[in-house]
Amino acid sequence: MTTDPIRLSQLSHGGGCGCKLAPAVLRELLAGQAAAQAFPQLLVGTETADDAAVWQVSDDLAVIATTDFFMPMVDDPHAFGRIAATNAISDIYAMGGRPIMALAILGMPIDKLPAAMIREILEGGRAICAEAGIPVAGGHSIDSPEPIYGLAVIGLVHPVRLRRNADAKPGDALILTKGLGVGIYSAAIKKSALDEAGIAEMIASTTLLNKVGADLADDPAVHAITDVTGFGILGHGLEVARGSNARVVIDRARLPFLTRAEELAEAGFVTGASHRNWAAYGAEVTLPEGLPDWQRHLLTDPQTSGGLLVAVAPDAAEATLAGIHAAGYPLAAIVGRVEDGTGITVI
Repeated sequence: MTTDPIRLSQLSHGGGCGCKLAPAVLRELLAGQAAAQAFPQLLVGTETADDAAVWQVSDDLAVIATTDFFMPMVDDPHAFGRIAATNAISDIYAMGGRPIMALAILGMPIDKLPAAMIREILEGGRAICAEAGIPVAGGHSIDSPEPIYGLAVIGLVHPVRLRRNADAKPGDALILTKGLGVGIYSAAIKKSALDEAGIAEMIASTTLLNKVGADLADDPAVHAITDVTGFGILGHGLEVARGSNARVVIDRARLPFLTRAEELAEAGFVTGASHRNWAAYGAEVTLPEGLPDWQRHLLTDPQTSGGLLVAVAPDAAEATLAGIHAAGYPLAAIVGRVEDGTGITVI
């Protein structure tokens, strides 16, 4: 008698950053929280929905702290560990910092998964941490009904090099460093509709560390950075707009996508998170008249370990983009601009 292989993606109700609470739900849960201004050394807290918390230790040193974890969106345990670790470390790079260590966060249905598979998840995370040059220095584990893995990550940054999502300036160009479509690919994986080449493409993108963020922070022409994850390009672009008191304009013709993202979106491979994202922030988005729903889903698609969205002075945009390409991000593109106004507009 043969036993069907265990598929991690079938053991959870969602996967990757598609597990995130919808933006509107998150805002409701955080409403009424004590103001971070009571702690003057807290340079970045929850006030602008930024990627990580930042605490200033001295005139030339600040500590960045973040945590990120989710359920599987691929079936290979080693790949799941690598993706989750890459995604968690990204928040440090998105603040312009460099990671120094990580702690593992592990929740596993130990009655459903063999120990060898769980070890593979942990090894995948360790391998990415080694690539980032940091140790997994400890962690915490629980028995849970669905598999969960991620990291808490600590990094360092000089306060002058700190990059928030709230400092974009009107006139800035917007650069996106990775292709969109991870959530759409994940939906196809869950339904066994993505071939091995597509799975490999998605894993390659989601395990590419956003190290370039730390280098971009050395450039004063780079005004703001955030990473594009569970709220999609529209949601995280809107966070930049809100925090910067500006309007973000996205040129959909310039957006980079994974190879089959548009084809699969048109075929109906969409996550529930994409619908929740639109319900949460659609009122603040201006779309072209008559835009098909499947194209809108590309814009709200939740990314797992997505690229960086970088606001850079317009006269430095082409040189910055060339540097990002040279650093190993071939799909990076100028995808929009920042203007006076509010909200986010797609042209």
